[in-house]
Amino acid sequence: MSDSATSNGAGARARTVSPGGGDGTRAVRAGLPEPVKHEPTLPGPVFAAHFHLPGEPTGPYTYGRDENPTWTHLERAIGELEAPGETDVETLVFASGMAAISSVLFSQLGAGDVAVLPDDGYQALPLVRAQLEAYGIDVRTAPTGGDAQLDVLDGARLLWIETPSNPGLDVCDVRRLVEAAHARGALVAVDNTLATPLGQRPLELGADFSVASGTKQLTGHGDVLLGYVAGRDAGAMAAVRRWRKIVGAIPGPMEAWLAHRSIATLQLRVDRQDATALQVAEALRGRREVTGLRYPGLPDDPSHEVAARQMLRYGCVVSFTLPTRARADRFLDALRLVEGATSFGGLRSTAERRGRWGGDAVPEGFVRLSVGAEDPEDLVADLLHALDESADEPGH
Repeated sequence: MSDSATSNGAGARARTVSPGGGDGTRAVRAGLPEPVKHEPTLPGPVFAAHFHLPGEPTGPYTYGRDENPTWTHLERAIGELEAPGETDVETLVFASGMAAISSVLFSQLGAGDVAVLPDDGYQALPLVRAQLEAYGIDVRTAPTGGDAQLDVLDGARLLWIETPSNPGLDVCDVRRLVEAAHARGALVAVDNTLATPLGQRPLELGADFSVASGTKQLTGHGDVLLGYVAGRDAGAMAAVRRWRKIVGAIPGPMEAWLAHRSIATLQLRVDRQDATALQVAEALRGRREVTGLRYPGLPDDPSHEVAARQMLRYGCVVSFTLPTRARADRFLDALRLVEGATSFGGLRSTAERRGRWGGDAVPEGFVRLSVGAEDPEDLVADLLHALDESADEPGH
């Protein structure tokens, strides 16, 4: 994708997409090499622990823990989506979203530093906090909504933003937080998992790092664990790359190839799923037993005004609360098109009562619904039928 992409593992020259192109064109063609007669459009996965390396160890591919041509194509593809037309952005792929998150936090922070995390983010963040504190790093937390992290920024080395937050779907003003953090000398990383690069581009909003789990809507088929980090600063990204090398948190070539293949349909999937999510939210809004309904795309959602300023699309996740744990369980059991599963962003709709895991500060009846690519009318009918079927029994 750029000179920085050569540090992304040079290999075959990439065929870049015009920055003026649409999201669909970009997703379909992102990261593809220049065409070569009789060669596949998207080269197959390269399975290699080592490469021929006579003489001095120079060149892009030396050892399988450092670089792989299949990663190179995928990294270029993600970079083109995260920062269209920019030539100074580097992307690194990882074995999972948590591997990507850890790489930024542990490569940029040291003993005595201060990190600011959301207290309503992904449920693994408390585990990360405990490990950061074990390394002598001071961790402060505040909610995502209302830009509350501003109140604890003084003296911070790194601000971690998750917007929309998972699972509560609160949104913060990324530009405002970035400006405040940079004014205090802090780096900013944004977890872009729920939005995807087609819904939000943190680097364009001023963030130093855009981090995401590619396991979710980016790849969308529920068959790949993947994460990535994108950033402009060469020194900061070199530290992230070094961390990946040290801990060996690398994706397999087959996973990387599957991810790249899946990105080609990203715009089709995102547009269908996100539009259906809005229809689902509108249908649920009319039910008396549904409270705490959140979807940033709803005009009356508490986060809509901020989301509309910085997001291009609003995501495929809807959250809401039913009166009791028992009611939520009955509702989930009554669903026919929506599968009971964790994670989100897949082509098939899934839902779960998040309280079953612990770690999320949500009511017992809180449901996170990931809207898939089913026909909107069928999905809405299934949800409304399940609400009817799960109504409290007489006398209860």
